[in-house]
Amino acid sequence: MAALYWQTVGEGKQDLVLLHGWGLNAQVWQTMIPRIASQFRVHLVDLPGYGRSQGFAPMDIQSMADIVWSQAPKNAIWLGWSLGGHVASRITLDHPHEVVGLISVASSPCFRAEGNQWPGIKPDVLLGFEHQLSADFHRTVERFLALQTLGTESARNDARMLKSVVLEQPIPTVEVLNAGLESLRTEDLRDELKALPVPFLRIYGYLDGLVPRKVAVLLDEMYPNSPSVVMRNSAHAPFISHPDEFCEYLIDFLNRLEG
Repeated sequence: MAALYWQTVGEGKQDLVLLHGWGLNAQVWQTMIPRIASQFRVHLVDLPGYGRSQGFAPMDIQSMADIVWSQAPKNAIWLGWSLGGHVASRITLDHPHEVVGLISVASSPCFRAEGNQWPGIKPDVLLGFEHQLSADFHRTVERFLALQTLGTESARNDARMLKSVVLEQPIPTVEVLNAGLESLRTEDLRDELKALPVPFLRIYGYLDGLVPRKVAVLLDEMYPNSPSVVMRNSAHAPFISHPDEFCEYLIDFLNRLEG
């Protein structure tokens, strides 16, 4: 029977659940843990079908959210990176009275571009990745990981780190990865998140080529009660390229909740 990988570390009183992005697993957070372990009780999860959470069928965002929630602590802060941002958002929308706060990182409620109306990834690019996965699995995953670090001073090292995170744990199946890409192409939470009743922090990378910084400006208008941070020298993985700065924002968010 499929089992969800779940690890809890840290001495803080506040639960913080970390959800990784497409193709990766919870090892991606390792550089952050020493920086936040005294402030949070951190829950590291491999999403269903990813990393050590093997044996799950391909699934959509709602199904992943339901499975993760079934093992989750109540009254936690949920942090989701990229695709994980959709899962964390879905959980928060479904259980607003049992979630303390939501943090999205390099994530968008709608990843697909819509002409000049909405910045994002062109749908045909995501479809292209789906087709390429079947033809050349490893090369396609490497290309996607490389896109996440482009533009930063540490791009080469960051990409190498992401690749090692993938290769050191069980690799998702092509079917699971394609389901994730399909979610990125079709999910749209923009309207639902307008009514989100919990504190909601959005963190972006100024150099991000997958979630353009224009998204932050548009969502600032749509969600006036949700503050945003654009990390000036970061791309799609700000917690890897600039972990100290990133963790300061997490601790500040916690302090504001407690204050």
